[in-house]
Amino acid sequence: MKFLIINGPNLNLLGKREPGIYGKSTYQDLCNMISRYAAEHNSTAHFFQSNHEGAIIDTIHEADGIYDAIIINPGAYTHYSYAILDALKAVSVPAYEVHISHIDQREPFRAISVTAPACVGQIYGLGFDGYLRAMDYFLGESL
Repeated sequence: MKFLIINGPNLNLLGKREPGIYGKSTYQDLCNMISRYAAEHNSTAHFFQSNHEGAIIDTIHEADGIYDAIIINPGAYTHYSYAILDALKAVSVPAYEVHISHIDQREPFRAISVTAPACVGQIYGLGFDGYLRAMDYFLGESL
């Protein structure tokens, strides 16, 4: 499988940003872990991170016909980006939404995802492992 891993705002600051919530591992650590897991499953992973909504939307549009699945952590856009929702709905590539933290146990606004309805599933609170569990969904393995 060819995975497109999309990470939204501030995820480039993993390891620095609120380590009590997101942990001490870096964004590069996350990418390395996912790359290894993909390789172990005869798959590839391409990574894209942006703090800009339009760049994320453009990347989703460009995924059509190239990738088998999208794993997306929209960051704060999760809670208000109907444009990302529409982009995910507009392409034929299925997406799975991932969040590192327990979004349901934080500020009330974080419990609402406007992007999840365009995804085949949502997982949160498992740290970096959530990305691997989302990959498992597409690889046909149990969650």
